[in-house]
Amino acid sequence: MIIKANDLNRQYELYKDEYEKAALRTLRSGWFILGNELMAFEEEFADYTGSSNCIGVASGLDALVLGFRLLGVGSGDEVIVASNAYIACVMGITLNGGKPVFVEPDESFNIDPDIIESAITKKTKAILAVHLYGAPCNMQRITCIAEKYDLFVIEDCAQAHGTESDGNRVGSFGSIGCFSFYPTKTLGSFGDGGAIITNNEEIANNARILRNYGSDKKYYFSEIGMNSRLDEIQAALLRVKLSHVDVLICDHRRIAADYLSKINNQLITLPKNVSGHTWHQFVVRTDRRNELKEYLELNGIGSDIHYPIPPHLSKAYRFLGFAEGDFPLAEKYSREVLSLPIFVGMTAEEQDYIVDVLNKWR
Repeated sequence: MIIKANDLNRQYELYKDEYEKAALRTLRSGWFILGNELMAFEEEFADYTGSSNCIGVASGLDALVLGFRLLGVGSGDEVIVASNAYIACVMGITLNGGKPVFVEPDESFNIDPDIIESAITKKTKAILAVHLYGAPCNMQRITCIAEKYDLFVIEDCAQAHGTESDGNRVGSFGSIGCFSFYPTKTLGSFGDGGAIITNNEEIANNARILRNYGSDKKYYFSEIGMNSRLDEIQAALLRVKLSHVDVLICDHRRIAADYLSKINNQLITLPKNVSGHTWHQFVVRTDRRNELKEYLELNGIGSDIHYPIPPHLSKAYRFLGFAEGDFPLAEKYSREVLSLPIFVGMTAEEQDYIVDVLNKWR
């Protein structure tokens, strides 16, 4: 049996007719940028997330870059972020001239709220809450800390479409929520895409201007902006998927529950089942990670590593001056984490096979 780490074609086949109808409708409209499909998607996604505004942009990274710019993060400003986050989170800070201040994760892989306060200085401007793998950060604790020190909260929800914290969907707690619609995401497009959500009307209006070259009127420019717009075809396809996203999330949760109940191997540490988790990834840990990955491959099972190098040790951020051992927990996770197959349409037979192979590993 051959099982991919992710098989996007399964969920496409579920709603193929709807996707193709939406794409053809958009192609025939003759309008491909900043049109009715995007406006409709923005309204629908804002409603889904419990936010007043959604602004579609070209990617999740653009959402972060714009998000920090909209909050005024600039040269010398510090932003607190988890030390095991994806590097795009750090890029969103540094591309605005800000400085990332790393805080170790907790056992849920998210930023540890117990040590955030110790990282706050007079230069701290914001806390970035990254809802990694679909697990929600402790937003109640994070927002309380932010209020105490008068800090902005920005949420990276790239892997957390539909994830909830205390009954509310993530992205709606901070000043800005940033989303990626990269194809592998639960709410994934058929190319690059992203969005910002916010309840602040001024931020929303400025975001619309900045994503369109800094223009609020054709050929009139009030700021130096970006070309970062979610196109009409991607918006139309995302509208289809959004109408089914809760079903897609349920399928991920079904698979995760099965893994949690059936994987029984003392060499493998299972992920924490946090309330509100949407299981974008099912990430196990073992100190023999590379051996396990090779063993799975020999048995026809794909897997992935999210992520093999923490940001502070990447070549791109060598200039920050960190060394191995500075963030031992993030470094430990980077050596141990392995993402098992979890995708819409995975069969019971496939999952039983994966579980059986894992339980036999010695």
